[in-house]
Amino acid sequence: MSYAIIGFGAVGQALARAFARTGVAVTVASRRPPEALAPQARAIGPTIAPRPLRDALAAETIILAIPFAAYPEIAKAGGDWQGRIVIDATNAFGVPSEELGGRPSSVAIAQALPGARLVKGFNHLPAGVLASDPAGHGGRRVVFLSGDDDGATARVAALVERLGFAPVGLGRLEEGGLLVQARGHTWAPLIFQDLVKFT
Repeated sequence: MSYAIIGFGAVGQALARAFARTGVAVTVASRRPPEALAPQARAIGPTIAPRPLRDALAAETIILAIPFAAYPEIAKAGGDWQGRIVIDATNAFGVPSEELGGRPSSVAIAQALPGARLVKGFNHLPAGVLASDPAGHGGRRVVFLSGDDDGATARVAALVERLGFAPVGLGRLEEGGLLVQARGHTWAPLIFQDLVKFT
């Protein structure tokens, strides 16, 4: 399975640290050229590989760690999304609900990526918390997941486990997805909830 993180700001780098900590190789890309990402990637670890956006978008599993407004550009750049797993780590804070047609923000992204198997995840924690070791307080830090494709959600849950976190399913995007997204200028109730699952 090949992985890519699209977006290499605070959240993208926090996710890259989770991959590096567990030795899982991941490609990173943004609108900037790969050489601009190389210093941060090297500082994070040898399994973090900067690549051109087009190359990164060919991965089997793609994590969107981009500003929400950038998703149409990424949708066009990605070509054929059929069958690929996309993890939506974006937040649509400040986007009026009318602009989304009353849909959860992840549904809007899913509709822009025809054929993609979209799962909402990794978006509810601040980057600094996400970058830290998920083991602590006798358990593992929770990552909430929601999606409409059970198989894709299971694959993402396995990745979450591999990265040392504890996946907690919230159901479909229209249900659980609403618990971990912004609505206009209001955060949903599970945003910023740093929870631990005990083993």
